[in-house]
Amino acid sequence: MSTISTRRSGAGRPTVGRSSVGGRPGRSARTRNSLTHPPRTGAVLVAPAILFVAVFVLAPLVFALYISFTNWPLIGPYRFIGLQNYATLFQDPTFVHAIGYTLLYTAIVTLPILALGYFLAVLVRARRRGSTLLRTVFFLPYVVGLTTLSFMLVLEAQPNSGAVNMVLRWLRITDGSTAWLVNAPLATLLICVLVVWAVSGLTMVLLMSAMQGVPDEVYESAQLEGASWWQTERLITFPMIRSTVALSVIISVIGSLLAFNQFYILTQGGPGTETTTIVNAIYNRGFVNLQLGAATAQSIALVIVIAAVTVFQFWALREKD
Repeated sequence: MSTISTRRSGAGRPTVGRSSVGGRPGRSARTRNSLTHPPRTGAVLVAPAILFVAVFVLAPLVFALYISFTNWPLIGPYRFIGLQNYATLFQDPTFVHAIGYTLLYTAIVTLPILALGYFLAVLVRARRRGSTLLRTVFFLPYVVGLTTLSFMLVLEAQPNSGAVNMVLRWLRITDGSTAWLVNAPLATLLICVLVVWAVSGLTMVLLMSAMQGVPDEVYESAQLEGASWWQTERLITFPMIRSTVALSVIISVIGSLLAFNQFYILTQGGPGTETTTIVNAIYNRGFVNLQLGAATAQSIALVIVIAAVTVFQFWALREKD
């Protein structure tokens, strides 16, 4: 039977020593070690996640990197061509135009999504009567999904019969026969309005959750000091939810750079290639022109750019003391 001996240290406090039997630690020490250092249990619990990432993320990424070094035609034989796909990356005028158009689209929608989401979050953050219903109504377009909304807009944007033209004609803004989807500037405007309306609900939920985490005592102190609503929002609320604002902007920018569904459904990149985004250009290169190797090289470049933009945003919007 193991015993735990105690002895007086130089400071006069009792210390726990090793068992006198076999020099092994006592039962309490073994139990404490098993609770604080469970290597086998941790490995078993983490293994499924590691396996999932390895099979569905790392392996496809490595295979895609290999494809980008070939002239893979999607169907038929292929050969290794090294960095040729990367060397000719910007010689495709459609891809170059798609980069500029995607950046323009990102610049147009990012700030309105944040501004509208912030306004809606301020509107529904208080726990007053009817706020739950408003949250549901504002978040509903995001739940429905951008793909479904795009198919609905195809019907509602038709000349002479769509609801968009009917409303504008009723407001006496147009004559009600505007062909929205065959004109690049008008199609871009319509898509931007759709995206801002559909996505701002997510921004609202993120910002509202962060706003509700601000202690009420801070607002009470600001009211006692005579701060106005605008001063409270600018000097208290916004600084305290800065990290959530940064997260919302990053999600919005990444989603805009990867925009595909709404453009593919509404304009198919037309007229011509005027509304072709980067992902649209990659899709056409790989599955229409059957140049999967070149399309994969463009995809790898897009992943690198998105990673760089995300790192820059984290740095620019980081918390400051």
